Amino acid sequence: MFSSFIRCCLPLLAALLAPAAVAQQAPLRVAAAADLATCIDRLNAASGTGASATIGASGSFYAQISHGAPYDVFLSADTAYPRALANAGLADPASLFVYAHGRLALWAAAPGVQVENGLRVLTDPAIRRIAIANPEVAPYGKAARAALQRAGLWEQVRDKLVFGENIAQTMQFVESGNAQVGLVSSAHLAGRRAGWLLPADAYPPIEQGAILTRHGSANPQAVAYLRFLRSDKGRGLLADCGFTLPPGRE
Repeated sequence: MFSSFIRCCLPLLAALLAPAAVAQQAPLRVAAAADLATCIDRLNAASGTGASATIGASGSFYAQISHGAPYDVFLSADTAYPRALANAGLADPASLFVYAHGRLALWAAAPGVQVENGLRVLTDPAIRRIAIANPEVAPYGKAARAALQRAGLWEQVRDKLVFGENIAQTMQFVESGNAQVGLVSSAHLAGRRAGWLLPADAYPPIEQGAILTRHGSANPQAVAYLRFLRSDKGRGLLADCGFTLPPGRE
């Protein structure tokens, strides 16, 4: 009779313990560069890790993680910020790899701006506001500034510039009409009016780095997430979202 009682109780015991086991599994938190805004939900779902992401400027995430923000994975729009975390002992240097290359595009929401004429259109007196990401915290902003400086236009257009906190907000400035044109991520242009893609040599390469933070080193799902990004499936999704990929599997 006792053995029958145990057999009856085991399913109930398992049901009671299952939620506790799930609760003990730490959630996976991803700090994702703003150019991933249109892609990150697909990446998280396909990774099978239960990841949730916060979108923002890479420099802001660097500051937050430096001050103890509990992110497990950092997907930066450059490699400088993750490397700085690694140098400070706040991330695993062996986990750092380039997951994508970003590209800058000149884009206007309205058809009246001839973006196909390239950066020289920015000197047109009819163009009163030009949106770029904040160069102090956003790698795309640094690239935009470098492109304008290389073209000899930075001083000419400086008074027209409006700065987004990140590249997603920069895109919103143009969409909302707060700026007539912007230097944005090409990954944001899917399904929108075509922009003019800046030549790759017009600015330093935007190499986007992924790294496991010190907080995430104890979370096996964080390791699995980075492994997924390097897989054919993860790379395929990034390419589908408009990113250029580093050659081969990292």
